[in-house]
Amino acid sequence: MSNYKMVSPGTYLIPPTGGMKVPGLLIASEKLLNEMEIERPIEQVRNVAHLPGIVGYSIAMPDIHWGYGFPIGGVAAMDIETGVISPGGVGYDINCGVRLAVAPISYKDFEANITEELLARIFQLVPSGIGRGQQHSRGLSERDYSELLQQGARWSVEKGFGYPQDLEHIESNGVIEGADFNAVSQHAKDRGKNQLGTIGSGNHFVEIGQVEKSFLPEIAKDWGISEEQTYIMIHSGSRGFGHQVCQDTLNTFIKEGFHQGLPDKQLVAAPIKSPQGKQYFSAMAAAANFAFNNRQQILHEVRLAFQQICNIPSEEIRLIYDVCHNIAKFETHEFEGQMRKLCVHRKGATRAYGPGSEELNPIFRKTGQPVLVPGDMGRASYLLTGKGNPMTWRSCCHGAGRARSRIQSSKAWQGQDIMEYMRTQGVHVMASSKRTIAEEMPDAYKDVEAVVEAVQEAQLADIVVRLRPRLVIKG
Repeated sequence: MSNYKMVSPGTYLIPPTGGMKVPGLLIASEKLLNEMEIERPIEQVRNVAHLPGIVGYSIAMPDIHWGYGFPIGGVAAMDIETGVISPGGVGYDINCGVRLAVAPISYKDFEANITEELLARIFQLVPSGIGRGQQHSRGLSERDYSELLQQGARWSVEKGFGYPQDLEHIESNGVIEGADFNAVSQHAKDRGKNQLGTIGSGNHFVEIGQVEKSFLPEIAKDWGISEEQTYIMIHSGSRGFGHQVCQDTLNTFIKEGFHQGLPDKQLVAAPIKSPQGKQYFSAMAAAANFAFNNRQQILHEVRLAFQQICNIPSEEIRLIYDVCHNIAKFETHEFEGQMRKLCVHRKGATRAYGPGSEELNPIFRKTGQPVLVPGDMGRASYLLTGKGNPMTWRSCCHGAGRARSRIQSSKAWQGQDIMEYMRTQGVHVMASSKRTIAEEMPDAYKDVEAVVEAVQEAQLADIVVRLRPRLVIKG
C-alpha cells in the first residue's frame, strides 16, 4: 500500500525509498483518494523520482492514472546540467492540448434545428477518427513543413487560418523555440502530411456548449466571458506526426542503452545536453508546433461553420486560451533560494502561471493564466486561473482523468442506446464510430468537479467558470 501523508490541504507527501532521488508529491482530496485506483500510478510516481537530475518532487495531479513510463497527470523538473529528458515524460501525443473560444451569442438563443445543422457542418469540415486526414488536402510540401515547424501557429495565421490576435491567447504565443526540421524522420512527416485541421481518435473532440456558472465574475469579465454565452472547446494534438517522433526516439534511446539502471524501461531518458537529448527536444518542439497549427486550423473550420450556419462573422469567435498538456519546456523557477533553469516535463498536466508572471502576455499578467480542464461529454468542464504554486513548478491538472479503461467502458455500455442516453442528458454527439462514443461515456471519467476542487484546495488554481457541453464531436 502507498505510504503518503498530508502536508498541507490537498497535498500529500510520498517519502523517498530505495533509489528515489526526491520525494513524491500527490495533489488530491480525501474523496478522490478513496475513489481512485492509486497503487499503479503511485508506483510510477516513485519510478520517476529515480531519474538523474530530478529536483523538487515527482508530482502527481488529482487526475492521475497509469501511463507509459510516467503517469498521466505527472510533472517532473530536471536540472539542465545534470538532468535527463524523457519521451515518456511527454507522451506519444506531443502537445496534446486544449483551446477555448467564445461566440457572441447566448446558447439558449439557438434554435434546435440550427444546433443540429451546426454540429453536422463542423463534422463535415473537421475530420475525426483513426488516421483520418483532410481529404481535399494535397499534403504539406517540404517548404511548408519546414516553415510551420519553426514558426508554430503564426504560420497558420499568416496563411489565413485565424487572426494575429489569436497568438496572444496561446501558451508561449503558439511556438516552442528550438524546433529542427532535420531532427524529424521522413516517416513522421509522411504520417502528418494531410492531418492538419483534424481531431484524431480517442478522447479528442470539438465541443460546443454554454457557460453555465461564473465563480469569479471579475476575472471572467476581464477575459470577455459571461454566463449563458456559447463556448467552443477543442482537444487535439500532433496526430501521427507526434506519435512517430515519440516512437522513433524511444527506439533510439533504448537501442543506445539509456534505460539501463532505471526501474522501468519505459522511463528511458537521455541527458538533456547529449546529442540524443538535444535531437529529441528539437523533434519534440517540431511536433509541438505541428499541434499548435493543428488546433489553429480546427478553430478556423469551426469559425467557418458558425459563419455559414449562424451568420456569425468568424472574427467574432474569440480565442480565450490554448494550453499544452504533453510537453517538456525549458523554464526558470526559484529552487532552494536561487533562480534555476529547468526542463519541466508535464504529461497530462498544464502550466498554471499566476498573476504577475512575466512569461504571460500583458492581458493575463493581472489575472493569472487561463487553465483549461475538460471533464467529460455529459457533465461539465472548467476554466480556472493559475496561482503559480512553486511546489508544482506552477502546474495544474489537465482534465478529469479516466476512471475506467476504454475496454471497460465499452463493455459497460454494450447493448444500450448510447446516443439516446446522451440526448437525455441534453447532449447531441457525432463521431466516426459508436465504439468511440462507448469508450468515452461520462462514467469512464472521474468527477471533474472533485478534481478541480482538489487543485483549488491545494492552491494551484481557482475556478473561474463552469462549462456545460451541448454539442460534441468525438474522434
